[in-house]
Amino acid sequence: MKISNPVIPGFHADPSMIRVGDTYYIANSTFDWFPAVRLHESKDMVHWNTLPGALDRASQIDMKGNCSSGGVWAPDLSYADGRFWLVYADVKMVDGAFKDCTNYLVTSEDIRGPWSEPIRLNGVGFDASLFHDDDGRKYLVQQTWDFREYRHPFDGITLTEFDVDTMRLKPETARTIWAGTEAKLVEGPHLYKINGYYYLFAAEGGTVYAHQESVARSRSLDALSFEGMPGDPFLTNFDTPRSYLQKQGHGSLVETPSGEWYYASLCARPWHHETEAANDPRGWCTLGRETSIQKVEWDEDGWPHIVGGHGGERYVDAPKDAVETVAPADHSQHDEFESDTLGHDWNTLRVPFTEAMGRVGGGELTLRGQGSLRNLHELSLVARRWQAFDFDAETKVEFRPTTYMAMAGLTNYYSDVTWSWVYVTWDEKRETRVIEVAQNDFGVYTSFLKDDAIVVPDDVDAVWLRTKVRTRFYTYEYSFDGELWNEIPVRLDAKLLSDDYVNQRYGGFFTGAFVGLACVDVAGYGAEATFDHFDYKELPNHG
Repeated sequence: MKISNPVIPGFHADPSMIRVGDTYYIANSTFDWFPAVRLHESKDMVHWNTLPGALDRASQIDMKGNCSSGGVWAPDLSYADGRFWLVYADVKMVDGAFKDCTNYLVTSEDIRGPWSEPIRLNGVGFDASLFHDDDGRKYLVQQTWDFREYRHPFDGITLTEFDVDTMRLKPETARTIWAGTEAKLVEGPHLYKINGYYYLFAAEGGTVYAHQESVARSRSLDALSFEGMPGDPFLTNFDTPRSYLQKQGHGSLVETPSGEWYYASLCARPWHHETEAANDPRGWCTLGRETSIQKVEWDEDGWPHIVGGHGGERYVDAPKDAVETVAPADHSQHDEFESDTLGHDWNTLRVPFTEAMGRVGGGELTLRGQGSLRNLHELSLVARRWQAFDFDAETKVEFRPTTYMAMAGLTNYYSDVTWSWVYVTWDEKRETRVIEVAQNDFGVYTSFLKDDAIVVPDDVDAVWLRTKVRTRFYTYEYSFDGELWNEIPVRLDAKLLSDDYVNQRYGGFFTGAFVGLACVDVAGYGAEATFDHFDYKELPNHG
């Protein structure tokens, strides 16, 4: 079997991969999306199945009001003492001198939960991981954030001992073990003990096209005792601009039962418009940062190297002892909303799906209008990741607004700064329901149809809405019977929903595009929209 990268496509950044017995698990960052901490499992590293999100209660993480791309950064999954350990940060700020992050720890005997209530650890820096030494001692390893404007904000990797008896850190033991290389921005540390050495894997260069993974090692855990690997970096695409995979770096190492080694990393797949140069900009990553897996070999001096070179490979040999795993052929989804809970692929922003947002079950998803799609506190949006460059997504909505302030429909959404949607609303001049398409581009909101908004006949109870995403551009369509579809003459540039576009003007550019269902009532009367299905169908594409 071959691993085809990315193994987990669409917004699955910062993979923390471990093995328990013959099963591999990956935890990924979710930032301001809920459930928090995305989990997958596999026995062959080729086929991955989605598990329930680890953090499914507001008591475990309350992100209400968090800025976009705040929240859960780089969770760390580990297994020791008969249970799973999960460390995660809640980051409150993405721009400016401060991050105001808090690191937490939860545990569970079952990867599917329930996970415990959180233990507050510290706020020294983000990307914390828990290292279980072979003598029974445990340590928190983390990026260190320096807010002082006259110092570099990435202040090395800090190690702090964790007391298992009290389940608390011992601040007096904290020390910097590695300052990083000249690439700077050292973060995402994971520590391993192999053949008498402590190996530190850490990301550097920022999570953009200069991203890389570096390796250092030491015989001890003393302050500044780690030395960097000759020929560093271990993994990067900075100097491989034409590689299929880009931005590889931040990730984690795992050993198979038979002694092979693999490294799970974030990656991205940029595209560019025909009018743009291939290398500048290098491209637009609408699927966000995804998960790739590369094979690792060790040289005679005990240093690790990526098989095929530090740029990685698209296709990688699966482990020789892999147990073939059954998984869906792609990530297409059809939901009739029969269950009274949302499935694993659905997400809400910052808080769990609650009665304030609506209800689900019995063949319907009802959303109760709250704030606009820019709202960081009260928002009725249910969405799923883009996991293919080309797909169709469709829904049917019944909605009878009585004011233009009430809107419901289908959205393609990156964050509160960039999104678009097709929606049903009220035209008070014509005294009728209409269909409009609008886009938010940072502070600019544009309604495309205006006085030519499409009239919904009075005798039509429900409207079908569809989006067609085709890598570089996407469109919206509508139907009054579910069979005869009409394309709305608005073609939107998909690059607005990419990490790279958002990064031009905002410091929180860490997620990826979503498609979903939304209901807004800024008048504050809670108008309700009923959706009776959602269909997401992936299509073959250049990737």
